[in-house]
Amino acid sequence: MANTYAVILAAGQGTRMKSKLYKVLHPVCGMPMVEHVAGNVEQLGVKKIVTVVGHGAEKVQQQLGDKSEYALQAEQLGTAHAVQQTASLIEGLSGTTLVVCGDTPLIRPETMQALLDQHAETKAKATILTAIADNPAGYGRILRNSDGIVKKIVEQKDASEEEQRVKEINTGTYCFDNEALFEALKCVSNDNVQGEYYLPDVIEILQKQGEIVAAYATDNFDETLGVNDRVALSQAENTMRKRIAEKHMRAGVSIIDPSTAYISAQAQIGADTIIYPNVQIDGYTKIGEDCIISSNTHIVNSEIGDRTTVRSSEIHDSSIGADTAVGPFAHIRPQTVLGNHVKIGNFVEVKKAEVGNDSKVSHLSYIGDATVGTGVNIGCGTITVNYDGKNKFQTIIEDDTFVGCNSNLIAPVTVGKGSYIAAGSTISKDVPQDSLAIARARQENKEGYASKLNSKK
Repeated sequence: MANTYAVILAAGQGTRMKSKLYKVLHPVCGMPMVEHVAGNVEQLGVKKIVTVVGHGAEKVQQQLGDKSEYALQAEQLGTAHAVQQTASLIEGLSGTTLVVCGDTPLIRPETMQALLDQHAETKAKATILTAIADNPAGYGRILRNSDGIVKKIVEQKDASEEEQRVKEINTGTYCFDNEALFEALKCVSNDNVQGEYYLPDVIEILQKQGEIVAAYATDNFDETLGVNDRVALSQAENTMRKRIAEKHMRAGVSIIDPSTAYISAQAQIGADTIIYPNVQIDGYTKIGEDCIISSNTHIVNSEIGDRTTVRSSEIHDSSIGADTAVGPFAHIRPQTVLGNHVKIGNFVEVKKAEVGNDSKVSHLSYIGDATVGTGVNIGCGTITVNYDGKNKFQTIIEDDTFVGCNSNLIAPVTVGKGSYIAAGSTISKDVPQDSLAIARARQENKEGYASKLNSKK
């Protein structure tokens, strides 16, 4: 957007969060609040984003990276003072500046755009995003004259009893003529209860200069929520969750109970996939089309292919192919790659392993640090013994191998293509192609011995 700039206010400590984590880095649906804000602003196509940082400055910069430029507010002296810190980056530029708080992750790009459009249409020097609050306590009030024109904004702590009864509130989001903004900032004083330099005072300064001040009232108070404590954080999470679920449902995903679906803001889900109750999908997870994700499944930063079923399982930082079945009660740990038409059954754990197409690990097995070929069948209770107490070692099971139940494959070891491992074997040496490996003690029956033992009882 030509000659439009954005300032994100993210310098406050957030003491009411009672947290060691810097306030704007608290996640909402898996993404830090300030990253939601920056992402929403990015969608407007602004020419430049400047984030004002203070407490936790380095961590905020690490999170946003090159999405933004940065200005440091070393001492927190109010919102007007915060905007002044951006002077070296945007003062003197012609155009419009959007100012938004880093703790307002729910304000949609569409609402910001409507605010900018109102600002342009009215040819105002400043335009305020407002909302009607049933309980306006804690918010600055919008005071209008008899013609409905914005007269001033008064902060809660400076408001009279009559002013506190006003329900139209200042959301803390504005757009300004950039040159007029920085001229007015020079006139802001800290003559108030808090002794701070308030950005809303710019409104009154501009009005006294005879400039037009406009307001755009959003009809959705919920999206203007500023997160100042854990209660508000929970409210933001709730609202965002509903919004994410609705987006996916409108795109063709069936979510059986949206109130129990925990889906990250970054997740992608294909059409005709079904998400059952009590599912958690975190991070940059991508789920294909026609999948079934059953109850009590948790997927983190993973890719799931088309037509795959995941039943009551944990999947972390892994890739699952198409037409594959996982679970119930499987644990797919990081750096696992499952091919197509694979079966990972109940109580199977797979870690840092590749399992080829059409292979099966049906139940009660541990496959770690392994490469499993195509068409392999791994029997119940099989373990790749990968750790000697100091180092991890690799197991290779080549194509079309059959591994019998309760086998131990002691790495490093290779089982050749088309081989059979007899049930109950402990394999410590490589098995050649097309071989049968048996590694267990020969059975010996001592007839009548049990009777002798019983007679001594």
